[in-house]
Amino acid sequence: MTERSKDLPSTTADGTLGAFVPSAPGNLGGKTIIMSGGSRGIGLAIAERAARDGANVVLIAKTDSPDPRLEGTIHTAAAAIEAAGGKVIAVVGDVREDETIASAVQQAVDTFGGIDIVVNNASVISLDGTLKVTPKRYDLMQDVNVRGTFMLSKAALPQLLKAENPHILSLCPPLNLDPKWLGANPAYTLAKYGMTLTALGFAAEFAKQGVASNALWPRTTIATAAVANILGGEEMIRRSRHASIMADAAHAILTTGSRELTGQMIIDEELLRARGMTDFQHYAVDPSVDLMMDLYVDP
Repeated sequence: MTERSKDLPSTTADGTLGAFVPSAPGNLGGKTIIMSGGSRGIGLAIAERAARDGANVVLIAKTDSPDPRLEGTIHTAAAAIEAAGGKVIAVVGDVREDETIASAVQQAVDTFGGIDIVVNNASVISLDGTLKVTPKRYDLMQDVNVRGTFMLSKAALPQLLKAENPHILSLCPPLNLDPKWLGANPAYTLAKYGMTLTALGFAAEFAKQGVASNALWPRTTIATAAVANILGGEEMIRRSRHASIMADAAHAILTTGSRELTGQMIIDEELLRARGMTDFQHYAVDPSVDLMMDLYVDP
């Protein structure tokens, strides 16, 4: 956790981890979540966790048919969410397209009566250095990661402003300015830090109206297709945690009062420890090996 602006609401005077401790547990039953991505991985895990409470989920995702490189489609994700106990609308489309976003928001309002939560999960990764990254890949990362986060949140905000406990949750890292991170892959770093700045900007802009906006990032790598395909294959998967840790952390954030927790750059394990969890072994893919720290997280 990185200390947030003292101008934002907090349950403690100094904005320390005490702000993570809720006054009472809550659940997401009847709440409506709109999420970018979510066909697999962390997004799907967050959606399934919310569905176990009886939440409604509107998914925006591109994967309409099976891809041999990626597990799952928007349709298999919708089936999993329904099986977990939630209601779901699957919107096949691209978060870069304003028409897709507008359609998803309208379907959420028409079917479920409004929107309580936005989860900005869709993201594109390329770890190429500056001389190698292509203009097309650079633009794609900016369009999906930064513009998609901004525009989906913007489109949902009129509904969030009417919600009882509104949250925007963006999956992006703390703003770590260590040169080892800034110099490793600047194009991707700019796109992810752009998401983080967007999350913090919303928190500051809408604090008085009670709309929470936070960034959430894993302490360790998570066993997803991106980790397997880009960061190191099966050996990296063995050194990762299951996506359920991010789902549990997201659930803890989204069930906290929106005026109690906003403007934070949250690390999953730090949050769960602050909520009283001490045993994290069950999250490990292989508890016998050392975990791999995620990008932008220092030991």
